Amino acid sequence: MASIELEDVCLHFRVRQKRRVTLKEYLLHRLYRRSVNPAMEIRALHHINLSLSDGDRVGIIGHNGAGKSTLLRLLAGIYPPTSGRRIVHGQISSLFDLTLGFEMESTGWENINYRAFLQGEGPKSIAAKRRDIAEFCELGEFLNMPVRFYSAGMLVRLAFAIATAFQPEILLIDEVLGVGDLSFQHKARARLKNWIDQARLMVVVSHDTDSLAELCSTGVWMDHGSIRQVGPIRSVIAAYTRFVSEDARAA
Repeated sequence: MASIELEDVCLHFRVRQKRRVTLKEYLLHRLYRRSVNPAMEIRALHHINLSLSDGDRVGIIGHNGAGKSTLLRLLAGIYPPTSGRRIVHGQISSLFDLTLGFEMESTGWENINYRAFLQGEGPKSIAAKRRDIAEFCELGEFLNMPVRFYSAGMLVRLAFAIATAFQPEILLIDEVLGVGDLSFQHKARARLKNWIDQARLMVVVSHDTDSLAELCSTGVWMDHGSIRQVGPIRSVIAAYTRFVSEDARAA
């Protein structure tokens, strides 16, 4: 049984105000005994309580900066909670930041092994899927070349083929994908639909409320790092749409 439980989860980041500090700034701040590059605390998520179970299809909506993608990355385990508990049962497959984590000096074949391993696959399952991945991405002899020679489209095609090659238990998707050229996009959509159907639990972030209404049964409305509403997807979308319309009229 696949499930995710978030119990009173908070997520805070500490970031520096400047990437670099000049010698002049360093000497000036030291002269007045001030911090050279003070840290700021960003409170990204506040007291999140969420229970997701086997069979759930969950859509997350909200304004830009509401915490949607941050919440998805916390669900994936990329960000550990600052406080509270995250409890996951089931193997997570994620479809966001597709090109992140490629070894640019390694070949396409080598990156298939690397990325599949990072998705939690073992040598046997990777070996069984290598040919399918190669055929789906249609890169041919380019798989023998280091991926630093790939175009952006080729890199995304390879990443998509790897990410969707293995049957998911918990599926996390961030936004709608435009993968490769038009002919490849038709293949990608068909494969993505099949992949979603196989998942035992799915969470997707998108601004496309029409797609969410079709794909999901449950909606989560995020607002400034907090959950504002959870319920049937169409009810949550309607409430969010009314709020946005009223806010726009007030402005």
